[in-house]
Amino acid sequence: MALQAVGIVAEYNPFHNGHAHQIAQARAQTGAEVVVAAMSGNWAQRGEPTLMDKWQRTQAALAGGVDLVIELPGAVALQPAHLFAAGGVRLLAALKCHWLAFGTEHPDMDYGRLMAHLPTDPATFKRFDQTYASLFQGYLREQTGITLDAANDILGFFYALANERQGHPLDLVPLKRRGSQHDEQAIATATQYASGTAIRSAALTGDWTAVEPVVPLTTLTQLKGAQLTSWDDFWPALRYQLVSGDVDDLRQCYQITEGVEYRLKRAALASPDFESFMAAVKTKRYTYTRLQRQSAYLLLQAKPAEMQAQPQYLRVLGYSARGQAYLHQIKKQVTLPLISRADRDWQKGPGELDNRLGAVRTLITGIDQDYGRIPVKKHDSE
Repeated sequence: MALQAVGIVAEYNPFHNGHAHQIAQARAQTGAEVVVAAMSGNWAQRGEPTLMDKWQRTQAALAGGVDLVIELPGAVALQPAHLFAAGGVRLLAALKCHWLAFGTEHPDMDYGRLMAHLPTDPATFKRFDQTYASLFQGYLREQTGITLDAANDILGFFYALANERQGHPLDLVPLKRRGSQHDEQAIATATQYASGTAIRSAALTGDWTAVEPVVPLTTLTQLKGAQLTSWDDFWPALRYQLVSGDVDDLRQCYQITEGVEYRLKRAALASPDFESFMAAVKTKRYTYTRLQRQSAYLLLQAKPAEMQAQPQYLRVLGYSARGQAYLHQIKKQVTLPLISRADRDWQKGPGELDNRLGAVRTLITGIDQDYGRIPVKKHDSE
């Protein structure tokens, strides 16, 4: 009998109790035998380097109940919400998933009503006193009465929109999120759940007493033993690029538009760390997230031609026995190449950008990310 899969688009940065709860709920609500995660590689959607690398996070995901981890390519993972969601839907559809499960503050939200009132005039958002996101959300609230401002509600809406535009390849399973808000800054006491933002902050300061109650044991052990990274590690390299680079070269990078390269270049020299750099370049027009992504594009020298949010291959990062059986089941049905080992042809061809993203991390940690690496296998005893 054929295995049925539920897909999740994830970052697991790091994998925590809220993720384990989501996986259990996805299985319970769908009856799926297999959980597939399309997981960001070494850079997260908000323009941040991941705390641990993709292999460490794959191991934590497998221990937490995922059966198959496929890398969400950097050209998808480092995008605004609508392109991130569209790429995630494409990837899970390519993997023959039946369902897409996602966490949201309001699982009963009327996505159809929101879609019916999407703005058609791009000029609606050509203002410089507010961010694009604020203008977009305000417009939809005026048209529908629906408030779309929580990060996971916004992402859920874009999953629904992408699924409709791609011909409904997946059945959507919105799941009520457990615990704190997506960007809550601190871990509350006497709780099992915390935001990824709060866990990262605590882990980077070594506050393991706060982290221990809100993550599985595998994640806690990994966090304590890994070389954790943040923008502080990469800031010297970005700062050098901005100070030494010609503005004509800077604007060749993806999404470096509207003269922002001048602002970034000016601020770099006077900013001793990444946090002060962000404060110096922030305006009403740009969110911190957008500026962080632009910083990532510059550091990684990502060009527009490379940042097409259309997955070109299926990079296998890890699997359980059931995940391996599912891969065997679908391998003759998938239309994208399945990559289990990154060879030279992959590095120089479709995997060039992801290989570069991994190499930049290797500069900091010394741990190779791609060439010769093989999928993580979860053993039944784990």
